[in-house]
Amino acid sequence: MTYMGMNSSKKWSRISTFGGKLVENIVQAVARDCLAESILKLEKKGYEINFHVHDEVVINAPMDKGSLKEVTDIMGEEIHWAKGLPLKAEGYETTFYKKD
Repeated sequence: MTYMGMNSSKKWSRISTFGGKLVENIVQAVARDCLAESILKLEKKGYEINFHVHDEVVINAPMDKGSLKEVTDIMGEEIHWAKGLPLKAEGYETTFYKKD
């Protein structure tokens, strides 16, 4: 199986792939869709998502609005198209953005 992409010489060429790479890409695509579902649920609850990076969301919220537990509970909720997929979220609160 092959696809068109940039080779090591930065030229477009046909590149071969294998099952592991395909599975990795499928898993990443499903993870992204799970995150998108969580973002929609969080916005529906009134959370302001400033941005997201890979598998995390950055929320700007007043200190008296919502809670970290509510956010992680929402992100861990079952997704209607992925029944039985175990989801869990962790997080931290800070007054400025930083990588954990």
